[in-house]
Amino acid sequence: MRRPSLVLAIASASLVSAPTAASANPAEFDWFEYRGDDALPRPVPGQYANPILAGFYPDPSITRAGDDYYLVTSTFAYFPGLPIFHSRDLVNWRQIGNAIDRPDMVDFGKLGLSRGLFAPAIEYHQGTFYILNTCVDCGDNFVITAKDPRGPWSKPSWLPDLKGGIDPSLFFDEDGSAWVINNGPPIGTPRYDGHRALWLQRFDPKTLKTFGERTMLLDGGVKPETNPIWIEGPHIFRKDGWYYLLAAEGGTAEGHSQVMLRSKSVTGPYTPNPNNPILTQRDLPRDRARPITSAGHADFVTTRNGEWWATFLAVRPYTGDYYNTGRETFLMPVRWENGWPRITAPGEVIPWVHARPGLPASAAAPTTGPLRVREEFDRAALPLDWLMMRNPQGRWWRAEEGRLKLEPRATGLGDNGNPSFLARRQQHQNASATTAIRPDSVTRGTEAGLVALQSDEYWFAILLGRDAAGRATVTLRGREGPEQPAGGVELARQPLANGARPAELRITARADRYDFAWRQGGGWRTLRRDVDGTVLSTKRAGGFVGAVFGLYAHQPKGRP
Repeated sequence: MRRPSLVLAIASASLVSAPTAASANPAEFDWFEYRGDDALPRPVPGQYANPILAGFYPDPSITRAGDDYYLVTSTFAYFPGLPIFHSRDLVNWRQIGNAIDRPDMVDFGKLGLSRGLFAPAIEYHQGTFYILNTCVDCGDNFVITAKDPRGPWSKPSWLPDLKGGIDPSLFFDEDGSAWVINNGPPIGTPRYDGHRALWLQRFDPKTLKTFGERTMLLDGGVKPETNPIWIEGPHIFRKDGWYYLLAAEGGTAEGHSQVMLRSKSVTGPYTPNPNNPILTQRDLPRDRARPITSAGHADFVTTRNGEWWATFLAVRPYTGDYYNTGRETFLMPVRWENGWPRITAPGEVIPWVHARPGLPASAAAPTTGPLRVREEFDRAALPLDWLMMRNPQGRWWRAEEGRLKLEPRATGLGDNGNPSFLARRQQHQNASATTAIRPDSVTRGTEAGLVALQSDEYWFAILLGRDAAGRATVTLRGREGPEQPAGGVELARQPLANGARPAELRITARADRYDFAWRQGGGWRTLRRDVDGTVLSTKRAGGFVGAVFGLYAHQPKGRP
């Protein structure tokens, strides 16, 4: 099978090389390599390993079409958005596309990286795939469709009835009716911060519009008297004559959980499961070894042989509530007890390894466990999992002659724009990213190199440049919050040999410590070691994204 690439995902976005006017002096990268291994328990034959998608793949939603399973996750203000994964065994996944792959579909403008595309929900019905999604601060709720999940996906059809809401999903009933359920404001003034409600409304799959009365199904959460926060990510499904309402509750941090209600009517009233939550890790000792925490935002899928499985998000902190890898996608079976589903029992830990689903095993590109991924830039497109910050502004990259060429532009990492930066996710606590760059391609007044980034305000960059005398240098800069300059502050600098011999740059992550090194034909030289890596953690930087490693070129303002 041909390896997926951005040729498929971004035809009209031009994330594939084509004859075009480019910078006279693009920075040239020979290759990029990512390695990671957290030495987690390994599955034996008949088992699989969690997480099934390591790294920043939050808010998973899943659907089945025959013997094929499709999964989509959030991407916020990264482009392309909403990666589409395919599997036949629920364990081995391959990215086959990106649903938001054209710049004119949605516009992230200058939004923070944790705004934009929240919590998509994918559904398959009678030959059509649907994704419902919210573009926070960029248009509210919409639906897109496709006959082939690889794309192309339609332009968004906006759902104005859901204004102010998030996390819409779609339910097709046995009588042919379709319904949209979403998180929205409660009636009247919210009683407390995080007070939300779940709403239901009819949906026309032909016109892609909602219609009719909006019905509030749940106000606050399963125990309103306790002021529960952030009831969200809702899904409805039907089983044994009951309508089941599945939702996340408690926020996306360590208090996260999954709850269940049911009713004899799709419009309610819904009765909570007396043994909620059906999934959480908040009841476990915080000092346990190798914890998995913050579990929630689940979606269910059934196999042809009648098994029930749940995909959900959780995180792997290296200490306390600190993690740099973002919220990841996990898989667990759903068992039924007295008419109610359960994923974890009280006090039950999410397993690192578990018995596989009863499905024939299939091969796919590794998405978890020890990884070594090398990109030689020997094709005109990048793999589907590479990202940029916000919609592309012009065409500033191309892959040709076995090199990635990035045009240095004035937009920098801290400018809330679209810098010349292409990246992939950090998928391990213990990982490295390495590249080779040609120093003679970094001309005076420009800089280029390797970046570890969590957001516009929190990043590190090891960059080749030239000093005032034109001598080649390698510099480490970082930004540790919005109070620091947008271009970061210098943390270390060393001289570099001139000439065409490629210089290699490396960033090594060791949980909360990051090392920065370089070499040019000899052994590795440390530029800075044991830098505080919590700068790239969600706990420190906030938001909903994980850290990424990537390649960058820049022409700082005011330089010739």
